[in-house]
Amino acid sequence: MASTGSPVASTQPALPSGPSVFKTVPYAFILPEILCGTWVWILVAATKVFYPLLQGWVMYVSVSSCLISLLLLISYLFGFHNNSENWKVLDSLYHGATAILYMSAAVLQANATIGSELGPNSPLYYHLNCAASFFAFITTFLYILHAFSIYYQ
Repeated sequence: MASTGSPVASTQPALPSGPSVFKTVPYAFILPEILCGTWVWILVAATKVFYPLLQGWVMYVSVSSCLISLLLLISYLFGFHNNSENWKVLDSLYHGATAILYMSAAVLQANATIGSELGPNSPLYYHLNCAASFFAFITTFLYILHAFSIYYQ
């Protein structure tokens, strides 16, 4: 058996590619992040946006995070990372920053939910905003889990 000559290569786990992305712990969170973030966008878009500044930020964060996470998932599925350790740093920085942005969006969406309680068509829009707030906090939690679980690999 031949040695690789690098002790670092044998101690570091390989980055997943292909279907194994869905079986590896920090990378398996990407698909639920995308799905929950998509629900945030759909639910906010289904309401009459009473607070365009607040809910505009929520929609911007959810759509941009969804698209960037989708690109990251595609990169892992096709193995564009070439097993480089820089991808772990990129992944961790992206998910950490996105967790912070999503936390701000979730709090703003919760504020918009409280404000929509007494508006016109309040039961429908209030329930949609409640669901959007719920999914925004779930998505925040998923991004936090992903960012921190990379350190414990």
